Amino acid sequence: MSSAAQGDTRQVLREAFGRELREGVLLAPYTSARVGGPADFLLLARSATELDGVCRALWALGMDFRMLGGGSNVLVADAGVRGVIVLNQAKEAEFTTDGDEAAVKAESGASLGSVARRAVEQGLGGLEWAATIPGTIGGAIVGNAGAFGGEVSQALRLADILQHPDRREHWLPERLEYGYRTSWLKLHPGKAVVLSGTFGLRTETRDAVRARVSEFAARRQETQPSGASWGSMFKNPPGDYAGRLVEAAGLKGTRQGAAEISARHANFFINHGGATAADVWALIEKAREQVLRQSGVELELEIERLGQWDVTKVV
Repeated sequence: MSSAAQGDTRQVLREAFGRELREGVLLAPYTSARVGGPADFLLLARSATELDGVCRALWALGMDFRMLGGGSNVLVADAGVRGVIVLNQAKEAEFTTDGDEAAVKAESGASLGSVARRAVEQGLGGLEWAATIPGTIGGAIVGNAGAFGGEVSQALRLADILQHPDRREHWLPERLEYGYRTSWLKLHPGKAVVLSGTFGLRTETRDAVRARVSEFAARRQETQPSGASWGSMFKNPPGDYAGRLVEAAGLKGTRQGAAEISARHANFFINHGGATAADVWALIEKAREQVLRQSGVELELEIERLGQWDVTKVV
């Protein structure tokens, strides 16, 4: 974006949003791995109603924007993001029960893991697999998040969707065209925004659902590293595991600056403090090149690159 164009954009946004508009905001603190440069402009949505209003207003102005929730599945460029970031902090969640059936409607900025743990404490089963997953409800719906045999496509009943430019609808899971870590929403960025999701639950004993969560948490602790990371870096290829392939390529524990391919699980990349996006991307490229050379498999990113990169090709 040229300086003149950026100046015009700034003026339009200031007139539309006033003091709500923040400029030059460092995005690293809003990502799970604490990596990334500044956004030219940032707007905060504290509720689904605010999120609806902000998105409609930006679309009416002809402004493109990107959503940022928990920041667990994005690698933000060191140079930052040109244009507008909408920071989704809409976090309300409402639980309902009707006999053995139950449900939770959660705004899209709510933590998926937190909502799942709240369900557990109420003796509600169905989201135990999600109790240790990072990221937000919205990101999980877009990316069909999953773990331990469960995934969003199995649990979601209804998604409240705002479509460009101003149509709000309730979508059933079938309309989201779910696949492995993907959906219609992920394949069509900028066309729609998730405002909230409703998930089916069931009434059980608190001890029973707690026991399953404890089992999943123990398995995760045994196999996955702690620290600032993106979660799984690559999608598992059909019939195999990305972590196994990266480990077989001899890359466990490989470092670039303060970034490391975890010595515990090779599909996790860790920021040991001060890692740059360039460091992480260098490790990603090394892993993909060596896995392709050794195993003939092209690893596909599970995370998304966001912002201004030196290279033009975004994988």
